Formats: sequence, structure tokens, C-alpha cells
Amino acid sequence: MTDTDFDTSFDAALRRFRPVTAPAITDAEYDQRIAALQALMRDQGVGAVWLDASSSLTYFCGHSLGLSERIHGALIPAEGEPVHVSPAFEVPKLERLLRRPGRIATWEEDEDPYALIAAEVAALSGPGATLALDPATPWGFAAPIQAAMAGRILPAQPLIAALRQVKSAAEIAIIQTAMDASFAVQKAVWQGLRQGVSTTEVCAFVDAAHRAQGLKPLFSTAQFGEATAYPHGVPAPQILAPGDMVLIDMGAILHGYASDITRSYVFGTPTPRQRELWEHERAAQAAAFAAAQPGTLCEEVDKAARDTLIRAGFGPGYAVPGLPHRTGHGLGLDIHEEPYIVKGNRTPLAPGMCFSIEPMLCLYGECGIRLEDIICMTASGPRWFCPPASSPDRPFDPGPG
Repeated sequence: MTDTDFDTSFDAALRRFRPVTAPAITDAEYDQRIAALQALMRDQGVGAVWLDASSSLTYFCGHSLGLSERIHGALIPAEGEPVHVSPAFEVPKLERLLRRPGRIATWEEDEDPYALIAAEVAALSGPGATLALDPATPWGFAAPIQAAMAGRILPAQPLIAALRQVKSAAEIAIIQTAMDASFAVQKAVWQGLRQGVSTTEVCAFVDAAHRAQGLKPLFSTAQFGEATAYPHGVPAPQILAPGDMVLIDMGAILHGYASDITRSYVFGTPTPRQRELWEHERAAQAAAFAAAQPGTLCEEVDKAARDTLIRAGFGPGYAVPGLPHRTGHGLGLDIHEEPYIVKGNRTPLAPGMCFSIEPMLCLYGECGIRLEDIICMTASGPRWFCPPASSPDRPFDPGPG
């Protein structure tokens, strides 16, 4: 087929996409999140939590602020209402962003915002109170806050992760809608691939297809042939040829929540070698899925995938040919967040956790295969958000059983 035929095929696919919808997070749920954080703070003797201009501010307060050279964010006291901290000239914009009115502590350009934060902590939680810092707080802000607080600083990561890594029903519904949208894009890519297409063209289609469904593109990666061996690709684009291994990774945003899904397959008829490697990857993914049960430690899921590949002659450990990185990561407001599926993470899995299983099999100089799917933990075990791939040449056919 010609380039025009390819363009027409993808143009036709774009016309078939329609916007998707899911209910957004309600004010009541944001209130519940803050209340749950405050309960943890009281249990652990934390006076206040600083939320920087990060995804955690969005998680607890429902609005987003761009990171800049001027510190702004919110203080969550162990008791009482949040107080936002802002440069004075940004207040009119902030007031429009807040989901509900609240007190805003301001600082002018020639004033010390870190002294203001310390004074607010003392006023809200009492002299000598400790402040737990958002892990996303840049060091350029964290160091002067620590000085202003006379060292009474704790990490807020354990408090924040305990809540964020367990998704509510509303969050899971948003992620499901986003994942369904990206799954449809993955299938459209597979159906539309033609000899001679470039990875650049494929990524442009992926982004356009997400926009056609009402999602904000987050990232798109297409790798062909030997370039699939490298987890984050290579700098130069590739042109598709018969027999190439294909790796398509993508994500998009709906109501702030991310999708993330990767498919690897062969363009044309797989060789016996390609089919064997693909089946080893699928077996590793299936082993991790089976291991992901309520109460299982995150590191045990990683071990299940890695041991499967070691038994097949790859590795050991992170050695290549084999699996050179962790088996998975949490998914939510951030594309990579807790819980991380990696050796050393002894967090037990719990219902509501959503994370990827992607034990990529890398053979530098030959090819790579990554099957990335997201699971949601339930009380009875793991659940795929989307059907996993079924074969290296027809990945979207119904799987066995």
C-alpha cells in the first residue's frame, strides 16, 4: 500500500472515535481524603502537612498549580481547614481554582514565604508542631522550610502513599474509562500498520486518537525492529518492515488520571524465535498476575515474573538478556506512583491498589517484548483493566478460556 492508503486508513479510524465520559471526583470525596489524612496525622503526632504544587495537592484539594520559582501550595493541619499559601499577586487566579472558598496566606515579593509557612504551622497546630513535607517539594523550597521550622520536619510520603495507593471506586471508574480508550487506540494502531510507516507517524495517530476520545495525550512511543530491545527506545525514528517486532506504549489523561498500556507483536508472520520469546514474556506476565493476591508483598510479584524468565534461561537478576527493571508501578494521578512492584518493597497488596505488570524481556541487539497491562486488586484477587495480549501476530484476538 502507498502512504496515501495508510493515511486514509488512520483517518478512517479517527472518524470512528467518540468522546468518552466518566464521573469526576466529587467534593465529598475530596473532603473524605483530607479527613483520612488528618486522622493519620493525629495518630502519628504530625502537626501539619505541606502539599506543594504537585499531584498530591490535586489529590487532596482538587486543583492543580504549575510548579514555578515561587513556592505555593497548601498546609493541611491535623485539625481544621486547609490553608493555602500563595504569592499575593496570584490570589485572583487561585480563588478561581479552589473548589470551595478557604483562607489564603499570602506573601509579597520582598517577604519570606518560608517564615510565613512556619508561622502558619505554629498558628494552626501550636508552637513546636512538626511539619511533614510533600515528597514532590523541590529541594530549593524544602531546605529553607526546614530552616524556618528549626528542623521540625518529617517526610509526608508514608502518609500520602498510604491513601493514594488505594483507589476509590470513583478513581477506578475513571482509570477504567481511560484504559478502555487507550486499548481501543492500541487496537487501531495494530489494524492500521502498513509497511513503510514511520514511528513518528504512529505516535501522531496515537495522540490524535486520544484527543478524539476527549483525553489529553500524555505520551506515545512506537519502536520497530531492533529498537524494541531498549526499554525507552532510541533517539531516531524507524520505518516499519515485514517481520519487525513492534512495541507500542501509550498513555493519556482523563480527569487527571492516567492510562498506560503497551503491546508488542510482530508485523507479519513471527519466526519461531520471535514466537518463543513472546511466549516467555507472556508467561512472566501471567506469573506476576497469579502472584498478585491480597496480602502478598509487592516484591513477591516482581520475583514471580523474574523467576519465570530465569527458568527460561534469562537473567539472572537484572542482567540482559532478561528483565532489566522493576516489574511494575502504581497508576493514578501520576503515571508512576506507589505501589512499586520491585524487590525490596514489602508493602502488602490490598484491594483498591492499581498497578502495572510489565516484565519486559530485553535482548539488546535483537529485540524486546513488553506486555504492559494494569490490574486492580480486589478482595478476591487481581482484575485486568483490559484483556491481555493473546499472541505475537494476533494480539487482540480473544485469549484462551
